[in-house]
Amino acid sequence: MTLTPTIDHVVINVHDAMDAAEARFRALGFTLTPRGHHTLGSINHLATFGTDYLELIGAPEQSRRLDILAWPTGLNGLVFASENAAATEQALTDAGVAHEPPGSFSRPVATPLGARDASFTTVRLRSETTPAGRLYFCQHHTRGLVWDDAWRNHPNGAIGVAEVIVAAHDPGRLGDLFARMFGPRAVRHVAGGIRLKAALADILVLDHGATAARIGGLADTRDEAMAALVLRVSDLGATRAVLGGRDRIGPEEAFGTTLLFRE
Repeated sequence: MTLTPTIDHVVINVHDAMDAAEARFRALGFTLTPRGHHTLGSINHLATFGTDYLELIGAPEQSRRLDILAWPTGLNGLVFASENAAATEQALTDAGVAHEPPGSFSRPVATPLGARDASFTTVRLRSETTPAGRLYFCQHHTRGLVWDDAWRNHPNGAIGVAEVIVAAHDPGRLGDLFARMFGPRAVRHVAGGIRLKAALADILVLDHGATAARIGGLADTRDEAMAALVLRVSDLGATRAVLGGRDRIGPEEAFGTTLLFRE
């Protein structure tokens, strides 16, 4: 079985600064869901789009989520969609990709009919897979509790993930990993690196020079780092009006993440 690359969501790690992160991203024109509390001990807010979403994730100081706290703040979670976590795990096993067993968790969500649990099963690649961040697959068991139209309209006009840009000294290493998971035809060579087509979005793994040229600078010089998130918007002029004439937000304003907006 060959897996199909589809971005489910991307994750910005804010450690124990969720109050500040929530305020910052609301000021950047995102409509955020109420704060969620996972059974694993982490907390989150979502900016949901058409078929994917941006997640702010944090871990209070007393949390046991060392898998979050061990990573630097910023964009360091890339999550692919799974329709069947057991089948995804088998496909990763067949491809020889090191991963953890499937794990399930939930968080309560307030609805007009009372609290209900949004539940998920994830299959995570081993932490040593890439220094860029956490790569995993997520199966949603209660999609309607995540993609609620009440939270999909954003003052900045964001409607979906367009690109995730990863800076790497050797783009081919991640390219080989993606080819093992999704098949060699899913990966294409581009100037400065590789591209993985993931449904409506692209994942670009570029060398540091190509990344800096594309996003206007490079804040993280690790061997591999998730350098930027490009969001698709419905009206770039309206986006610029909300963002003070800008269509780029630097990492100093977005918890270590460069945000780019495009129609």
